[in-house]
Amino acid sequence: MSVVVAVLLALAAAYVVEQYYRLEVCNFESIDGESHGYYVYPNATADSVIALMQEDYKIASMSVWKRHQKRLHFKSPKAGYYKFPARIGDKHLIRRLQFGQQSPCRLTFNSYIRTREQLAGRLGQVLLLDSLDVLLRLESDEYMAKYGMNKENSRCLFIPNTYEVYWTISVDDLFNRMYAEYNNFWTETRRHKADSLHLTPIEVATLASIVESETRNKAELDTIASLYLNRLRKGMALQACPTVIYATGNLKLKRVLKRHLAIDSPYNTYKYKGLPPGPIRCPNGSTIDAVLNAPKTNYLYMCANPDWSGRHIFSNRYSIHAAAARQYQRVLNEKAIR
Repeated sequence: MSVVVAVLLALAAAYVVEQYYRLEVCNFESIDGESHGYYVYPNATADSVIALMQEDYKIASMSVWKRHQKRLHFKSPKAGYYKFPARIGDKHLIRRLQFGQQSPCRLTFNSYIRTREQLAGRLGQVLLLDSLDVLLRLESDEYMAKYGMNKENSRCLFIPNTYEVYWTISVDDLFNRMYAEYNNFWTETRRHKADSLHLTPIEVATLASIVESETRNKAELDTIASLYLNRLRKGMALQACPTVIYATGNLKLKRVLKRHLAIDSPYNTYKYKGLPPGPIRCPNGSTIDAVLNAPKTNYLYMCANPDWSGRHIFSNRYSIHAAAARQYQRVLNEKAIR
């Protein structure tokens, strides 16, 4: 009889240990030994989450999982992005999903974003947001006023970088977060440098967007910035081709022609002096710094180098510029770029 009792006690102990182990330590173990993340959408069910996880995790005991799920009253998860470790027990998994204990996701956007529509689309693509809700705020002077901006320069709020945010962040919380990041970027030192150029941070970002649109050669950014600053100081029109391209609405335009220069738009810096009302792309922080730290030069003109190197010829005399421009136009004609 004592042997039977001992066996029963051993079995009971084994059962208790397994239950505890599966509950607290590990019932899910990733197949590749790595952690895995999942986007759980609104109205998802517990079963749908487990179905997702089974692509990456082995479940030691489904019956134990079902028992723990019932005991902990787990029916539906909260929406969010969750990244789980390689080994996880039922209790930890359930509590995270029940209480929405999300993992932050990476929000990345770059300076290739040109328009408000593109920015809203990118944010709606990466986060659980309606891109239309984002766009309506970007295009609202009243909404953007609380950040010291308007619809034309609202993109200045979003400085290209990688940020960690929760996937389910609300639209308003996202804008507030970006405003906090904006103020973190615009330190007292940077603001002082902008003041010394007689520009506001928004004007610096607007100029940086033009500078960045002029070249892919990072080594030239500060020189181009210096040239445009010289033009602003002298009251000259910026005559920046990227602003004309932006004014046409055809962002794939490869060549600016005389008919484009006649477009009546505040973004046409051939027609209107000074900076346009807002940026023509979301400029990188490094390009903003290139403007703030631009060297002192006497350059007033630049033309793409006809050797097709991606560099520019800089000068302070129009005659030199005109000669370089004629050579570059010949190259464009030879390449049949229209």
